Amino acid sequence: MAVVFDIWIPGSVQEILQISGLTLQTCLVFCTAFLLARFLLKRRLNLPPYPAGRVPVLGHLLALGRKPPLKLTAWRRQYGDVFTVRMGMEDVVVLNGYAAVKDALVDRSELFASRAENYMFDIIFDFGKDIASARWGTEFKQRKRFALAALKHLGMKVGTGSIQENIREEANSLRKRMTEYEERPFDVSNDLCVAVANVSCFMVFGKRYDYEDEEFRELAEAVVGVIDELGAGQIISVFPLLRFIPKINRTYKEVLKQNSKIYRQIWEEIARHRETLDRENPRDFLDLCLLELELQEKVDGLTEENVLYMTQNLFIAGMDTTTITLLWSLLFMTVNPDIQHKVQQELDAVVGEGLPALSHRSQLPYVNACLLEVMRIRPLLPFSNPHATTQDVKVMGFDIPKGTQVLPNLYSLHMDPAYWHDPGRFDPGRFLDVEGNVINKPDSFMPFSGGRRVCLGEQLARMELFLFFSTLLQSFTFKPPEGAPPPATDGYFTIALRPHPFQFCAIPR
Repeated sequence: MAVVFDIWIPGSVQEILQISGLTLQTCLVFCTAFLLARFLLKRRLNLPPYPAGRVPVLGHLLALGRKPPLKLTAWRRQYGDVFTVRMGMEDVVVLNGYAAVKDALVDRSELFASRAENYMFDIIFDFGKDIASARWGTEFKQRKRFALAALKHLGMKVGTGSIQENIREEANSLRKRMTEYEERPFDVSNDLCVAVANVSCFMVFGKRYDYEDEEFRELAEAVVGVIDELGAGQIISVFPLLRFIPKINRTYKEVLKQNSKIYRQIWEEIARHRETLDRENPRDFLDLCLLELELQEKVDGLTEENVLYMTQNLFIAGMDTTTITLLWSLLFMTVNPDIQHKVQQELDAVVGEGLPALSHRSQLPYVNACLLEVMRIRPLLPFSNPHATTQDVKVMGFDIPKGTQVLPNLYSLHMDPAYWHDPGRFDPGRFLDVEGNVINKPDSFMPFSGGRRVCLGEQLARMELFLFFSTLLQSFTFKPPEGAPPPATDGYFTIALRPHPFQFCAIPR
C-alpha cells in the first residue's frame, strides 16, 4: 500500500517529506488523527444536523434539486428550524421560520452581519469592494451609511425633496406606452423594466432612457443576464476550479461577459461626470461619490473601484428587483379579476381622475395589502443573501462557529401555515385588521431581509411599487388574451423568484 501512495504523490511532496524527516506513514497517521479530532470536535460543538441525501464531494447539491427553497422548507418539517446543508466541501447553516431568522437578522444582527466567501459574487464585486457583498467591518458600515445618506439627499424620502414626482412621471409615461398596444396582447416586462430603471438612472446617473433606446436595451439584458447566470453558476462558487473546464464554465464566462457591459457603462458615466462636475451642486449619486473621492470625509480610503461596485449594486438592485415584484403584482391581478376590481374601486373612490400620489397611500389600505401579499407569496429573494457569523454563536441550542455561512430561508417565513392560513392562496385580506386598516409589519414577513443587512433601497422600492401599481390599476383592467389559458403563477428560481413570461391585454378604463 505504501508503494502505491509513493507512486501517486508528486515528487515535490515527497521531497518535502524527506526534508522534514517525515515518512509517508507518519504523515498519514497525523492526517487521520487530525481528521478524527476535527470530527470529534464538531460533535462536541453540537452543530445542527445534516438532512439525508448528502453524498461525498457534492454534499447536498443533488438533493436540493431545481427548487431549493421548496426543498429546504420541506426539510424544515423533518429536521427543525436549524440544520446544516453541505455545499460541496463547505457547511452552510440554514435558518427557517420566523423565530430563528428574526433572532439572527434582527435581535442579534451584528453576530450574523458578515458575508461568506462566494467565488461568483466575489469575482463580480472584486471581493467585497461594494456594499452588498462586503464583509462586516468599518469599511462596510461607512459605505452603507454614505450610500443611504446620498439616496435620501437625492429623494428617497417622503415630503420636501422627494423623488416622488419623477416616479409619477415615469408611471404616467408607462401608462401612455401601454395605451399604444390598443388592447392587443403584449409582454410588459421590457416596458416595465425601462420605467423602473429610469428612476434609478435618474438618481444614480442623472439621466433617463427612452423605451426604444438600444443602449439601454443592451444594458438591461446584461443586468438580467448577470442575475440569472449567477443563479445557474453557483456550482462554480462551490467548486471554483470548474471555471477552467470547457462547457461546464459556460455560465461563468457568460456572467463575466454580461458584467463587463455593465462595468463599461458605469465607467463611461464616471468619466462623463468628472468632466461636468459642479462641486457646489451635485446632481446625482455619482457626483456625490466623486466629491467624496476628493474630500475623503465619510468613507476612509474610498476608491474609484469602490464607486464602480457601489453604483453597480444600486443599479442592479434598483432595476431588476422592483421590476420583478411589479410583474408579479400585475400577474396576480390578471388571474384574480375580483381582487383587481376591488383595487380599482378603492382607487376610484380615493384618487378619482388625477394621478395617485404618496399622500394617498394611507387612504388606500386594500391597494397596500395587495402589494404586501404579492411580496409575501412570491418573495423576490427566497433566500436572504448568505450571511456569515462574526463570532462563535448559539442558535436554538446549536453551536455555530465564527465564519460559518448562514442562509436565512425567507420563503419558509412567508409560507408558514403557523402564521399564514392557507399560505399558497393569494389573499390580500390577510394584511388588513378587523377595522380594514393595513397591517404593515406582521410577524413572519421580511421581504427586504432585516437588521444590519436590510435592503438599502427598501424605502425607494416601496415608493415605486405603490406609485406604479396604483397608476396602472387606475388606468387599465388587465385580462388574459382571448382564448388563452391563465398564466402560470408558480414562477422559476434563479437568484430571484421570477414569473414565467406571460402576456395580457391592458383595457383602458
